[in-house]
Amino acid sequence: MTETNDLPVSARVRAADWTATAAALDVSGWAVLRGLLSAAACDETAALYGDEGIFRSHVQMARHGFGRGAYRYFAYPLPPLVAELRTDLYARLAPLANRWHERTGRAGRFPADHADYLARCHAAGQTRPTPLLLQYGPGDYNCLHRDLYGAEVFPLQVAVLLSAPGDDFTGGEFVLTEQRPRMQSRAAVVPLGKGDAVIFAVNERPVTGSRGDYRVAMRHGVSEIRSGQRHTLGVIFHDAA
Repeated sequence: MTETNDLPVSARVRAADWTATAAALDVSGWAVLRGLLSAAACDETAALYGDEGIFRSHVQMARHGFGRGAYRYFAYPLPPLVAELRTDLYARLAPLANRWHERTGRAGRFPADHADYLARCHAAGQTRPTPLLLQYGPGDYNCLHRDLYGAEVFPLQVAVLLSAPGDDFTGGEFVLTEQRPRMQSRAAVVPLGKGDAVIFAVNERPVTGSRGDYRVAMRHGVSEIRSGQRHTLGVIFHDAA
C-alpha cells in the first residue's frame, strides 16, 4: 500500500498489491491491506457510531449470546466513504470469488459491478444493508461466527480497524479459525494497526488436497478487550433478508 497520507479511499484501494493479496487469500483465507484508511478517516468513521439516524438497527451482543459489545448496521443510503469502500473492494474481489466458486463446484458467478450483485440480492429478498460499525469496551469480545444473511452469500468480507492498538485499547485481537475435514481446528491471530483492513473468507474457502480442491470452514471473532475502546468498520458485500 502506498504510504501517502492524503490519498483518497479509491486511490488507496487501487494502490494495494492485489496479486499478492489474492495469493495470500488462496493460501490462508485472509490477507491484510495496510493503511487502507487514514487516521483522520478512521476517526471520522468511528464518530459516526453516535449518529443514530444513519443506522437501521442496534444490536447488543450479550442479549443474543454473540459475545459482549455492540454494533450498528448502517441504513441506506450508506455514508459516502462506506459506499465507496464497498463498491471498490467488491470490484477487486469478485474475480477471486468467482475462482473460489469454480474450485469448490458452487453454481453461480458474481458480476463485475457491485450494483448488479446487489440487484441480485434484492431480487432474492435480501434488501437490508449489512455494513456495520462495532464498538467494544473493557471485557467485551465477539464469539466466533459467520456473517450469513440469506441464500446469497459473497464469499469474502472486510473489517477495518478504526482504533489504535496499545493507545486506544489493549487486547481485542482479530481471530480466525479454520476447520479442515478430519483435523482439529487451527486458529490465526491477525495483527492489525489503525486503518488496516483484513479481507477474509465469510464461510469457507477452497484448499487443494491430494485429490483436488475441497472446502474448509472458517469462523472469525475478536478476543476480549482488556482496556480502552475499540471500533471496527465491517464491510459485507451481500445484503440481508
